[in-house]
Amino acid sequence: MSEQMRAIGYICPRCGKPVYGQRSQFALAAAAAGLVCGCGESELTMEPAGDHYRVTVPCGICGGEHRAEVPAGKVLQGEGVGLACPEKRQLCCYIGDIYRVESALRELEIALEKKKDQEDGAFLDSVIMYEVLSELKDIAARGGISCACGAAGCSLEVHGDAVDLICPACGGRLRVGAATDEDLDRLCCQYTLTIPGRR
Repeated sequence: MSEQMRAIGYICPRCGKPVYGQRSQFALAAAAAGLVCGCGESELTMEPAGDHYRVTVPCGICGGEHRAEVPAGKVLQGEGVGLACPEKRQLCCYIGDIYRVESALRELEIALEKKKDQEDGAFLDSVIMYEVLSELKDIAARGGISCACGAAGCSLEVHGDAVDLICPACGGRLRVGAATDEDLDRLCCQYTLTIPGRR
């Protein structure tokens, strides 16, 4: 029987990119573990201490660093555990099941992108964004937006340079570029759009 792998994920407060890594249950139980961002400016550390782990998390939400004690059972088994920024009360790190960590990291990345776009307060190209939204409205009006899970329709999440189509049933996402003439031309060629469903 192969050793079960566990995952660790956080957003680097220095470069803003997601940092993801996998470790075996044995490796996590045996010794301290570290996960360094590719930029070399941040590192998450986990140290086993009896029935819990001491975790130090670089926080992509507030830019600081947080320390937490996490039950060993949650780190090594089940879905895992999410750690929140105490200042902003928003998830900043997830440890546990591979698929759960990947999903949580994607959601965190999207939330931070949205926050950044709101702070920027503008679209990359307002005219292109308006045209893309208008085209998406036309496609939706003729019933042309569906999800691979079988659901029809979607909700929209608007960013500075793109629009996310979100399935109301499974939460699957399809990102549509909305920053260049090429993005608009590509969309105008589509009669239907299919969101890749979440399994």
